[in-house]
Amino acid sequence: MKLYMLDTNIVSHIIKGDIPVIRERLVTLPMQSIVLSSITLAELLYDLAKRSYPKGLTTRVHEFLIRVNVLAWDNHVADSYANLRAACEAEGVTLAPLDLMIAAHAKALNAVLVTQGKAFSRVLDGLNIESWEQRV
Repeated sequence: MKLYMLDTNIVSHIIKGDIPVIRERLVTLPMQSIVLSSITLAELLYDLAKRSYPKGLTTRVHEFLIRVNVLAWDNHVADSYANLRAACEAEGVTLAPLDLMIAAHAKALNAVLVTQGKAFSRVLDGLNIESWEQRV
């Protein structure tokens, strides 16, 4: 089964519901194929913490999280990160540190990284990306 790893921005749009085509694409896939990196989980929880856990948003985030698999970083992912970071640096490609960690996680799992981030398209080291902003 093909896995789709959602980056933090895509998850935010799903939770806010502000880009309907993203939610429309999500519901076309089996939920067991949708995964998050534990890095994305950390970013979501940080966003709630810095906002002092607003009730409505906290509820929506938790409702989303109970429906998806959050995958932990392990030694295999760390190895993928090391290789991807070295390849990016050799090519002069710069990603934000947490974005690079999410990309390495997707690459380690051979998952499709679902993102709006244009910077990911510069990663040439076998990263499979999709944008759900356009209808398919």
